[in-house]
Amino acid sequence: QVQLLESGGGLVQAGGSLRLSCAASGSLRNIYSMNWYRQAPGKQRELVATITPPGTTNYAESVKGRFTASRDNAKNRMYLQMNNLKPEDTAVYYCNAKTIPTLQGVDEYWGQGTQVTVSS
Repeated sequence: QVQLLESGGGLVQAGGSLRLSCAASGSLRNIYSMNWYRQAPGKQRELVATITPPGTTNYAESVKGRFTASRDNAKNRMYLQMNNLKPEDTAVYYCNAKTIPTLQGVDEYWGQGTQVTVSS
């Protein structure tokens, strides 16, 4: 089992910055990708950023150039630096971890989420 705990959310004005943190614990040996998702009210959960070995990152088009994901394997932590925040970035942000794909499929784990609210 893997446990994920997000922190760092809050209220910020448009144009401001926040840094989210995700602390991972448990059986991390088979974790392959670490990911950030978000879900805004009334909308589906969407993938924001992905980190895969050896540190390759991919971002949703809506956050490219503004958000930066990083991973500290020594501390079992992942971060999401969010700059130039916009009101449309308002959502609950979730940390997600996926295991190495096998013939049995992929296991994934979720944190409880942290609220980010951007005021205009």
